[in-house]
Amino acid sequence: MAEAPLVLVKGAGDFASGVIHRLHRAGFRVVATELPRPLAVRRLVAFSEAVHEGRWTVEGVTAVRCVADEIDRVLGEGNVALLVDEGTEILRLRNFDVSVDARSAKRNLGTRKDEAPAVIAIGPGFHAGRDCHAVVETLPGAGLGRVIADGPAAASSGRPSPLEGGAGPCSPEYLRSLVVRAPRAGTFRMVKDIGSDVKKGDLLGEVGGAEVRAGGDGILRGIIRDGTPVRENEKLGDIDPSMDRSHLDRISEKSRAIAGGVLEAALMLRSPDVLRPAPEEEL
Repeated sequence: MAEAPLVLVKGAGDFASGVIHRLHRAGFRVVATELPRPLAVRRLVAFSEAVHEGRWTVEGVTAVRCVADEIDRVLGEGNVALLVDEGTEILRLRNFDVSVDARSAKRNLGTRKDEAPAVIAIGPGFHAGRDCHAVVETLPGAGLGRVIADGPAAASSGRPSPLEGGAGPCSPEYLRSLVVRAPRAGTFRMVKDIGSDVKKGDLLGEVGGAEVRAGGDGILRGIIRDGTPVRENEKLGDIDPSMDRSHLDRISEKSRAIAGGVLEAALMLRSPDVLRPAPEEEL
């Protein structure tokens, strides 16, 4: 019996973890790469936590930190293999059937169309047909999760994503107040952790002596790991005003939509003639 296709997913943060989870559940063998100090905010649903903890489980799927020569053992145990591999050196050591750039950097950090038979990227910074075989749209709206066979994803709007869970329309200013950002470059020191109730003005932590305070009321849905070096304006966390704690350890709607697009593209690229622009609109 032939082995399941081997997939490399670059990144193991929020969106990448949705992709990893979906591909693993669909039967692919998944290897993920991460930074030595991950920048994930929604850490409860980010496989990047395995970098620090050794293994991390998200909705029933477990990622295990390993080195290159342990990949087959980890995969054989039914887990996701996670490597600390900032430069994606594993591409020089192993051949993959599919490569997915899910780092959400909004620019191409070196992904090439020739690094695997099927190369997929998410979000802005990539051009399908040049940098990769397919791009998956990440901009919220009717096109979220759409597979693009030729051309780029939509450029970043610079606006915060709408609230999930069916919340009504909110002003951009209010949405921005729920995103926690670094006031300067330095090392983040955490005061409140994920799941904490917060009020506007509450102290969440500090960076290089500068206080980081909540811009609104709600539950701290995500916060970057204590001791992480950050750049000025780096996203440190986000606040969920719904007070619904069931969201804390669940993959987000947006992440699931993106993951669905990646799975669609991966399956379609196994039949290359299928992945092409339709007569009147792109797939």
